[in-house]
Amino acid sequence: MMHDDLLPRETPVRLIDPHGDRVDDPHYTAPDIDRLRDAYLALVEGRRINDQASALVRQGRLAVYPSSHGQEACQVAAALVLDERDWLFPTYRDAVAIIGRGVSPADAMVLLAGDWHSGYDPAEHHVAPQATPLATQLLHAVGFAQAARHRGEDTVVLALCGDGATSEGDFHEAMNFAAVFHAPVVFFVQNNEFAISVPLSRQSAAPSLAHKAVGYGMPGERVDGNDVAAVLAVLGEAVERARGGGGPSLIEAHTYRMQAHTNADDDTRYREREEVQAWIERDPLTRLRAHLVAQGALSDDDEQRIAAGAESIAAELRTALNADADLDPEDLFRFVTAERSPQLEEQWQMLQGEIDRDALAETGGQP
Repeated sequence: MMHDDLLPRETPVRLIDPHGDRVDDPHYTAPDIDRLRDAYLALVEGRRINDQASALVRQGRLAVYPSSHGQEACQVAAALVLDERDWLFPTYRDAVAIIGRGVSPADAMVLLAGDWHSGYDPAEHHVAPQATPLATQLLHAVGFAQAARHRGEDTVVLALCGDGATSEGDFHEAMNFAAVFHAPVVFFVQNNEFAISVPLSRQSAAPSLAHKAVGYGMPGERVDGNDVAAVLAVLGEAVERARGGGGPSLIEAHTYRMQAHTNADDDTRYREREEVQAWIERDPLTRLRAHLVAQGALSDDDEQRIAAGAESIAAELRTALNADADLDPEDLFRFVTAERSPQLEEQWQMLQGEIDRDALAETGGQP
């Protein structure tokens, strides 16, 4: 493969502009209208889930929530381009993509509520547990893809990360291993301009993050991350390339984090409100809505039905997280090792004794 074939475009791929108008492209074709309608439904639901989860943080029902408000086109496309047999390896900000793979919204929030497990069965949904450390899941994704190929499985792995993760050593190790061994994995970087408070200009001097692909011998591509049609087209081609034996790819989606990094972050300290305001006009949801309305593919009744469905999902999420969990203290020790060590057993007996004494004290010493 020539180096020119590896280099991304100078400008990101775009198929629908911020006003909702179609943009012709010499290589990529926009998805058909039914697929775009499905994407719009998922965008509306994803936005409502993001906003509801942020409210649940303020109510104390979630410990933290890294919102993907404004990045939902990337989330929705990541879920839609995969077949059932494929696997998604998400980050902590990818709850909407996880839900798009069939995980219930309540289960997708379990980790963010502070529980000890991921909240869902990875094998059932083909979704790896959410990864909080940056880039660690990329190594796991590559290893999983390579193992699937050794087993003769027709599996593609989509590994998600943010721009901050590209500054980690694990990112480079994963890219190099995937390229050398021709693993069927697609690296999908959601470049939202900031690694917490660090802007992209302080992370990389490369022309784009997609340009990093050429150093490993794999193709890179840039896409407008707020144009769900373009993300579907570019990611879809990369997935099919990997499935057909073409090896790994690096896709960089140019998007923006509209809200703070998490509820613990004050984003006014490192970016101006005018900058955030400018990105509102590029909102992926309103962009696709304008396109569908112009095409006569989205009526007022459709919008009311979709909004009602999204509100129903938000209500179910509220109900699930407003219920107090029935916790078993022994779970602290039950799943540490396959067989409990004498030291762990001793610690459990000490805790059990304290629990029993507290219970007796509450009943006035009556058993």
